[in-house]
Amino acid sequence: MPSPPYAVFADLVLAAPVIVDAAIRSTTRIKGPEALNVPAGSARLYVEADVQALIRGAAPLPPRIGYLLDVPIDSRGKLPNLRKFRVLLFARAVAGTAGQIQLVRPDAQRAWTPGADELTRRITTETLAADAPPTVTGIGNAFHTPGNLPGEGETQIFLTTADSRPVSLNITRRPGEQRRWSVSLSDVVEQAAPPPAHDTLLWYRLACALPAALPNTAQDGEDAAIAREDYQFVIESLGPCDRGPSR
Repeated sequence: MPSPPYAVFADLVLAAPVIVDAAIRSTTRIKGPEALNVPAGSARLYVEADVQALIRGAAPLPPRIGYLLDVPIDSRGKLPNLRKFRVLLFARAVAGTAGQIQLVRPDAQRAWTPGADELTRRITTETLAADAPPTVTGIGNAFHTPGNLPGEGETQIFLTTADSRPVSLNITRRPGEQRRWSVSLSDVVEQAAPPPAHDTLLWYRLACALPAALPNTAQDGEDAAIAREDYQFVIESLGPCDRGPSR
């Protein structure tokens, strides 16, 4: 079975203060006013599930939890049979209601598989680490500095982040060598550091947040063109932010 897309689960983990491994015990269809905004072709269920493990949460959960879930109705008008179905739930607690959770998105119930479980736990660990990379919000500024030899130079691209922590991309050119790039998470430029490995939180922060092209910078002329080329080199190296089929 192919590994689930990292970005899909990173989106969910980052949005969910509560993550649960659970087995569905029962479902009850909800009708009337509580189901007025259900999408066409779907039905709303109240689901009761037995907690297998609390992967993330500020407080313990009771052994059984409940939540609302919208599910598709098939061509015969039948609902899916979810009893005993093992799931990963990405949710938030419902204030003042013990044992009730709310999914962070309509698709925040995911089928449990060994791969999905491992990926969820890995991203959760990365997210909660003291040195977790910040949320990238865009490009600050960029400039290219030519070297002493033809074809030599360095491009620095400073990123903006949600909490104002420094993040920069550093691309070096040397005659007769392949371009190299690194990312620094401090004010100290770390040219020797390798690019982030694919399917890591730092890779996700960059690949899923950076624009496809470098915006206009304060520089003009040839140096600005080189900076744009170097930025494109980084984007191609990162690869696409794969979120799988559109949700």
